[in-house]
Amino acid sequence: MGQTTWNGVSRNILIIGAGELGMPVLRSVVRRARDVQGSSVDVLLRGSTLGSAASSKRRDVAEIRELGIGIVQGDLVESTIDDLAELFSNYDTVIGCTGITAGLDAPMKVAQAALLAKLPRYFPWQFGVDFDVIGRGSPQDIFDSQLDVRDLLRSQHQTEWVIISTGMFMNYLFEPGSGMVDLPNDTVIALGTAETAVTVTTPEDIGALTAEILFAEPRIQNEIVYVAGDTITYGQLAETLEEVLGRPFKLQVSSAPALMAELAADPENMTRKYRAAFALGRGVAWDKADTFNAHHGISTTTLREWVKANLST
Repeated sequence: MGQTTWNGVSRNILIIGAGELGMPVLRSVVRRARDVQGSSVDVLLRGSTLGSAASSKRRDVAEIRELGIGIVQGDLVESTIDDLAELFSNYDTVIGCTGITAGLDAPMKVAQAALLAKLPRYFPWQFGVDFDVIGRGSPQDIFDSQLDVRDLLRSQHQTEWVIISTGMFMNYLFEPGSGMVDLPNDTVIALGTAETAVTVTTPEDIGALTAEILFAEPRIQNEIVYVAGDTITYGQLAETLEEVLGRPFKLQVSSAPALMAELAADPENMTRKYRAAFALGRGVAWDKADTFNAHHGISTTTLREWVKANLST
């Protein structure tokens, strides 16, 4: 499409991926796009997703079709930068929602394709922590690759970009593999200190806020937009669980040096990389009062509300 034929309104939109975040983004963008004359929303899916026998995948594909979303088959791993650029040339806006499932090289490949296609507007997969504040050389090397993408986008003035910083997915706190909440043993494991704060947002809220940011007027461009469902310390997390679930929770602390030592003993362990990076307490939390949703009066799910809805019997 290119900048020369774009009038500044996101109408021809491609969303990459339909997973934990992609589906909420698709639902919300389609709903908001109905107010934009001449708009269309497509999703890029792998052939394995379309042909999957898994009930969850079949349910998602059926919902996508019911929503009137066009399906484009493609694979970020198998496609070259030129392949992706040719695909992106049909759109004025691309939103990446694949996470790291496509591999460490995928974020840069997609960004390079966006620039090669002279894509008017690009929302990269940067839904998460504030990589600028964390800086290079953190325990999680994925963060450096995300900074490379930011540097590339900032180095040019042809493709507009919007980055949405969301903090962790709220449900990730409670996944057994995260090592932050041990529900069977009523324990919260604080990464760093009990006072270390984290910003958390549900995928559903991220989807809704992405749609609002996408269609905001005046248009948001070349900006990092912060959103939040809640910002809490690990100590507050334990207190909230006690109050809502009505039973005591122990609070254990895994210090940053201890987590760095664990990582040194198992340097390729992805979870240990994240835990060590989060424990440093940089770029993982921001004041909810300073977020896009707070400034626009958009309510989001708090930690207390999430716990009550998902963990309370």
